Amino acid sequence: MPKMKTHKGLKKRIKITANGKVKHKRPNASHLMSGKSGDRGRRLRKDAVLSNVISKNIKIQMGKA
Repeated sequence: MPKMKTHKGLKKRIKITANGKVKHKRPNASHLMSGKSGDRGRRLRKDAVLSNVISKNIKIQMGKA
């Protein structure tokens, strides 16, 4: 059986923390920001942490499970 390859598109978009949590950049923050409120823009700047259910599948794709 060959080794499982890392999903390269996913590797560029997420980071797995030292405690095993999955961080990612929030969507909808790259352009058309003038139509969104300042509070929303500040909220979108922060990284988000995925839930354990989704992060389990992502770790498998990253070869970290």
